[in-house]
Amino acid sequence: MENYQSMVDALNDLKKRGFTLDFNLANGVLHNSEQNITLSPEDFSIAEFHRFEGPSDPADNSIVYGIQSDKYNVKGVFVNGYGVYSDDLSEELLKKLNTPG
Repeated sequence: MENYQSMVDALNDLKKRGFTLDFNLANGVLHNSEQNITLSPEDFSIAEFHRFEGPSDPADNSIVYGIQSDKYNVKGVFVNGYGVYSDDLSEELLKKLNTPG
């Protein structure tokens, strides 16, 4: 797995490698508004993830997930904070994100 210096570097490289959709959290699932695709935990797999920690601010802690869905034949990214600043995830989605691969 690649070691990136910044989250921007990771996002740019993932995009070059075909992870072109941006997913956001919506009601416990991942959603891309551009193509109106909603992914439940069983609809995708995690191809890779990259963790970034801010040097002094816990709010800078984040994880970039490269996700893919065979069901919809798409690849994209999901960015989430971790620690006390993580998004409110459903239990199923949290399990999926904590067991990449």
